[in-house]
Amino acid sequence: MYNVCLRLRIGYVTIPTMPIIKSAIKKVRKDKVRTARNQKRALALKGLIKKTRTSKTAKNLSAVYSALDKAAKVKLIHPNKASRLKSRLSKLV
Repeated sequence: MYNVCLRLRIGYVTIPTMPIIKSAIKKVRKDKVRTARNQKRALALKGLIKKTRTSKTAKNLSAVYSALDKAAKVKLIHPNKASRLKSRLSKLV
């Protein structure tokens, strides 16, 4: 799906084009759902990480370890990033 850029007096405006092919229309619909799900997961993960950084307890650390592993498993974040975050958080506790 390509976006069309129009030049107006104020700047550029991006107008998304609607796909014509039936499977592409379905893909756009699926992508919206997946994007919303991923954003929800990412916000929850970010909140857990912040909570662990502020109150450094073993319970919070185990919760964030689990969340990071699940996020890496579903390809929300790269496995190396999960490992790096777990290492940095364990140094704090």
